[in-house]
Amino acid sequence: MNASPHHIVILGGGTAGWLVAGVLGAEFDTSSIKVTLIESPTTPAIGVGEGTWPSMKSTLLKIGLSERMFLEECSAALKQGTHFKNWLHGKGETYYHPFTLPHGFGEINLADHWIRGHLGDQSFASSVTPQFAVCEAGLAPKQLSVPEYAYTLNYGYHLDAGKFAAMLSAHAVNNLGVEHVLADVTAVTSRENGDIEALVTDKGPIAGDLFIDCSGFRSVLLGEHYNVPFVSQRHVLFNDSALAVQVPYGSDSKIATTTKSTAHEAGWIWDIGLQHRRGVGAVFSSAHASAEAIEPQLDTYLKESGSASGLSEFEPRLIRFDPGYRASFWHKNCVAVGLSAGFIEPLEASALVLVELSARSIAQQFPKTRQQMGTVAQRFNAEFLQRWEQIIEFLKLHYVLSQRDDSAYWIEHRQAASVPTALTEKLADWCHRCPWHLDERRVDEMFPSASYQYVLYGMNFKSELGKDSRRHSEASLARAHALKAEVDAQSSRYLQHLPCHRSLLDKAIAHGFAG
Repeated sequence: MNASPHHIVILGGGTAGWLVAGVLGAEFDTSSIKVTLIESPTTPAIGVGEGTWPSMKSTLLKIGLSERMFLEECSAALKQGTHFKNWLHGKGETYYHPFTLPHGFGEINLADHWIRGHLGDQSFASSVTPQFAVCEAGLAPKQLSVPEYAYTLNYGYHLDAGKFAAMLSAHAVNNLGVEHVLADVTAVTSRENGDIEALVTDKGPIAGDLFIDCSGFRSVLLGEHYNVPFVSQRHVLFNDSALAVQVPYGSDSKIATTTKSTAHEAGWIWDIGLQHRRGVGAVFSSAHASAEAIEPQLDTYLKESGSASGLSEFEPRLIRFDPGYRASFWHKNCVAVGLSAGFIEPLEASALVLVELSARSIAQQFPKTRQQMGTVAQRFNAEFLQRWEQIIEFLKLHYVLSQRDDSAYWIEHRQAASVPTALTEKLADWCHRCPWHLDERRVDEMFPSASYQYVLYGMNFKSELGKDSRRHSEASLARAHALKAEVDAQSSRYLQHLPCHRSLLDKAIAHGFAG
């Protein structure tokens, strides 16, 4: 078969399946390229992935969803980055990884001047972006007068994953021409060349030309049918478990404008604020602690963060996972997206952005013939192998920079054998220079050099730069001082004029944004 592929079959609903269906349904005229999603009526969704990157704004716009409707139907809130606590020493220290780039990032590397003390003695994030002050004050990143998906300060979202999947499903079926089949797959049939020919379901066979595996951890097509190996990363990132609860707001109903990541002796705790509840979970390594040993950590955190009864009113949900990814993601006429491709602890909310990037790549590179599919698959595999390697490297960075010595968990995370060689080499290099554009390999990097700066200098990494011998250093210093003054002025202005987070959400849902 070398004709033009005209039927895309997605196996699995949930956030990944319906996000892919929405992107492809918006990309193609479904009268010429049909999109069918098969969803099991008996398999529950995992329900992970409540945090997004700013890329979700453009994805929702591409799909054709109104931001007001999204906020309302998904109980969503605006996320301006991540607030880290207790990661360095475990003694209350904090730092931010905000979504807004350092001011003037395209023209000058303010990190160079901050390291030399030219910008004062404030923390790195507070010196280079007004988003620090806005996050500290709990304010929204925009005003109601700013149009949908536009922003004053960059943001992603916190969302209810179940509600998000339901909204995407209704929109894809009703507005984008996606066919929805509720059925259980009982078998897979193949062509002579090894391609998948059809998925046999209890409602009958469904043939296709390209099959997208969004079947979750089970990885029915890529893992079970094709036996594509799983590459575990447990030796690098130890966490393989989480205890999760959903907590209603107490007397303080303020909605956090960042994901909160609080380290504990054997892992860390996420805290994600939605409009109607918080999602809280303790991530840990089963090789270093049992679920029973982690429950007191979670209980203490809940009590200290406003839930007076702690865990007494909740039954934590235990989630087990093997950190890692498939050796390849596109094999024959099958491509895995979401949990079927791999999963790593949700430290920097990489799960949904990988789904977005995968869907976008499939849409943009959709093969015109079966013969071309091999070339597209090779390019896709190379791209996403590189992305997985960067995710693992970036997450490992947080552990390598930690100076906690209160448990074997933290000490072993810093042992050289567990650190990727590329990260070791970069850290050695960054001892003598600050990360900047030289370190970026792609225009759409998940973690650009600015992200590395925020983590490195938020966790007291030392770059010994020495004397600046550049010809235009005086001009550079003057520009750095001017940019710092602009950051201070913007911070003051935003603190006066930006609304509190919940107030903006309430008004946006009631009245909509401008435009």
